[in-house]
Amino acid sequence: MKFYEALGLEPSLAVEPDDLKKRFYERSREWHPDRFSRATPAEQQKALDMTALLNDAFRTLRDPVKRAEYFLQENGVELSKEVPPELLEEVFELNMALEELRGGDASARPQLEAARDKFAAMRADIDSDLLSVGQVISSPAILDQVRSLLNRRRYISNLLREVEKELNVQLPN
Repeated sequence: MKFYEALGLEPSLAVEPDDLKKRFYERSREWHPDRFSRATPAEQQKALDMTALLNDAFRTLRDPVKRAEYFLQENGVELSKEVPPELLEEVFELNMALEELRGGDASARPQLEAARDKFAAMRADIDSDLLSVGQVISSPAILDQVRSLLNRRRYISNLLREVEKELNVQLPN
């Protein structure tokens, strides 16, 4: 796995933030382009490429959600674009309330605010579950569990954005 290898880490969903930062700074110093100012053009390009790779790796692996998405991608597991079945009823009700609010019915506002709070709590629970999945993962069942969590999280995040957008647009003057 390219990002893990670049930072000298074993592929895992659980990464110690201080260790990640330490490895990133060590390798960034090692590959800093200034150290290659008198090197051949090929070596200078390699230093630039490694610096870019290290930056991308650090940005991805320090965020638990991006790390999980990257981990799945590297293991050939695709995320779904479909609504998780357990959310179908809530999504239907939410869409109805959004349409009511867009149509000028302010009485839908408390329902949307409650939905926003509920979905935010659900997303926080998923984030907690992602952090607890563990270290090195080789089991297809665990990868499937992570995929399911990320699918739910992605969909819930989209719902939250939509609700927030409508609630902010519909604020009275």
